[in-house]
Amino acid sequence: MTARIQEGGLQIAQALWQLVDSDICPGTGIDSATFWAKFEEIINEFSPVNVKLLEKRQQLQQQIDQWHIDNPTKDFDPAKYKAFLFEIGYLVPEGEAFQISTENVDHEIAAQAGPQLVVPVKNARFALNAANARWGSLYDALYGTDAISEEDGAEITKQYNPVRGNKVIAFAKQHLDTAAPLAQGSHADVTRYYIDAGVLRMLLTDGSTTTLAQTDKCVGYQGSADAPSAILLVNNGLHIEIQIDPNSVIGGSDRAGVKDLLVEAAVTTIMDCEDSVAAVDAEDKVEVYRNWLGLMQGNLSASLTKNGKEIVRELNDDRVYTAANAQSAKTVTLPGRSLLFVRNVGHLMTIDAVLDKNGNEIPEGILDGMLTVLAAMHDLKGNNNGRSNSRKGSVNIVKPKMHGPEEVQFTCDLFTKIEDALKLPRNTIKVGIMDEERRTTLNLKECIRAAKERVVFINTGFLDRTGDELHTSMLAGPFVPKSVMKQQKWISAYEDWNVDIGLECGLQGRAQIGKGMWPMPDEMAAMLEQKSAHPKAGANTAWVPSPNGAVLHSIHYHQINVADVQQQIKQRPRASIDSLLTIPLLAEGVTLTNEQITFELENNAQGILGYVVRWIDQGVGCSKVPDINNVGLMEDRATLRISSQYLANWLEHDLCSEAQVMAALKKMAAVVDTQNAGDPLYTNMAPHFDGIAFKAACDLIFKGKSQPSGYTEPLLHAYRIQAKAKAKAG
Repeated sequence: MTARIQEGGLQIAQALWQLVDSDICPGTGIDSATFWAKFEEIINEFSPVNVKLLEKRQQLQQQIDQWHIDNPTKDFDPAKYKAFLFEIGYLVPEGEAFQISTENVDHEIAAQAGPQLVVPVKNARFALNAANARWGSLYDALYGTDAISEEDGAEITKQYNPVRGNKVIAFAKQHLDTAAPLAQGSHADVTRYYIDAGVLRMLLTDGSTTTLAQTDKCVGYQGSADAPSAILLVNNGLHIEIQIDPNSVIGGSDRAGVKDLLVEAAVTTIMDCEDSVAAVDAEDKVEVYRNWLGLMQGNLSASLTKNGKEIVRELNDDRVYTAANAQSAKTVTLPGRSLLFVRNVGHLMTIDAVLDKNGNEIPEGILDGMLTVLAAMHDLKGNNNGRSNSRKGSVNIVKPKMHGPEEVQFTCDLFTKIEDALKLPRNTIKVGIMDEERRTTLNLKECIRAAKERVVFINTGFLDRTGDELHTSMLAGPFVPKSVMKQQKWISAYEDWNVDIGLECGLQGRAQIGKGMWPMPDEMAAMLEQKSAHPKAGANTAWVPSPNGAVLHSIHYHQINVADVQQQIKQRPRASIDSLLTIPLLAEGVTLTNEQITFELENNAQGILGYVVRWIDQGVGCSKVPDINNVGLMEDRATLRISSQYLANWLEHDLCSEAQVMAALKKMAAVVDTQNAGDPLYTNMAPHFDGIAFKAACDLIFKGKSQPSGYTEPLLHAYRIQAKAKAKAG
């Protein structure tokens, strides 16, 4: 039984109460008793509204299900379907034009286009690595990944391979020529960088001297002006630091003594309490909130052992340079850390970390809102060890899985009450709207309107959005295979629509318009080739799976000026809502072969099992799971939602049988066991298939149709709690 402390009508898990009382409250000006009293008021007011919003989701789904039963696919009438969605309130009328009015938006959100990391805040080491990924070595990111080919003697070897190193250096010099071209010549021809009369000058191999084509792109330096150790450049709002040390191994081989390019990379990071985290009880939530508190106080640290030595990770300090042209200021100071958002959970789940006056679990999203803001008050009040996060006095919260304008309004109302409870100025709390549910997409303008004083972020999430597409139209018919979903009409309309609506509502220069994750962390060459599509689509941020990914994706923002792209996009017609409403069903008369069906079943089964087994047995919320072709894919609850809903849909429409799905699960369980053979904490699923994790995977599919919005959390949480209890019982 969980030990609890009584505060008013609330029963609070002792570990959570102690964290708030001893660690979070001191220094905020809010004492523990006041905090819990105000929290109880919020719970009493908002929990019933939360319940009603979830009931409306269910009611709308039932009405849509019945419509599809009454209107078979062969008789589908798009106009009639659209009118029906308006009739039931799933679609709402679009209001007049408006512009958002969010104030005190951090520079990284409003003005800088660049990569964004998403990381489970439950893992302190991962959180620190992500926060420090504001800056990263381009040489390391190129040398250590497939971004540089291993052909022609450029293999990655245990010892430094100068052939590969030369390829890296050549790539980096070309990058400099793109980001900060010289008036004459190339950075590859430079033999010396120096500052003269506030201007960066370069001596070239032919003895001539040149400057940058745009001299104001050099904004600072470190060391002496005539022999600097670092040159700071800026292009499209992102910085590059040329590091010079002729006495280093790499610098000694470079004619200008350049040893590395340190690039500004993960400008913003989302510290995630949601999809990448397995947090099911007070014990887990305390870990989540403690790490977030450490980030806000600037004192989070984590120890690890590398090559036999203990290394302590902590947050980086800011970076300081001498101004190249010191007319207004003598120094240039840049943040050493990524600007941190925190992603709270959505409206669906409850948690027993706190019980209300009736002994019921409380909505987890309300708990997240109150606790993460309380912890962030340390940053707002300057209790941050000199490592500030928001320089504008804001708390930036990403809110996922909201369905339509009413739910966005609920979030904004909740944030207002939290501000009042914690004595914060109005609109201190900003909101990032995840455009990942169908009802939010279709009503995006009205969702943004509801948050027009708070919104700092909208983002397309293809994975969850596909999961909701599948569940909402579950009874419409069988869906096209997952392998061809991205080619369907609705998805291109969805990606364009998000940008179109965001620009119409005035997000440019005030908020981020983001795109989703690159899912293959080991495929950096492919990412370099393909992910430029996101800034070209008008997104001023896009998600990457690692610090190396952030470093390499930053290249695209030097190549593409997103602000210019957005200006061009404003001239095009808005994407079509009719295209958005096109349900991606298998065309009538199309029959999949047995081989196609088997491939889809096994591919989805492998993804489900590979993720679920670590979630349930080990509490790992985000995993790199090999797919059926052994390509490592980043899996979280969003990918799980797609895979489970796909199989539920195909079962519903008899494209496969339960026996076929079970055969695929058992076959792929053995494969997943083999893939995890090197993990000493791993418990095999085969050959008995009687473990908690395997049962959870089965239920996600066979009970998928009945899960609320197709979400995986209810089953995952229940089975994880069961697994934790079993482990504690021995």
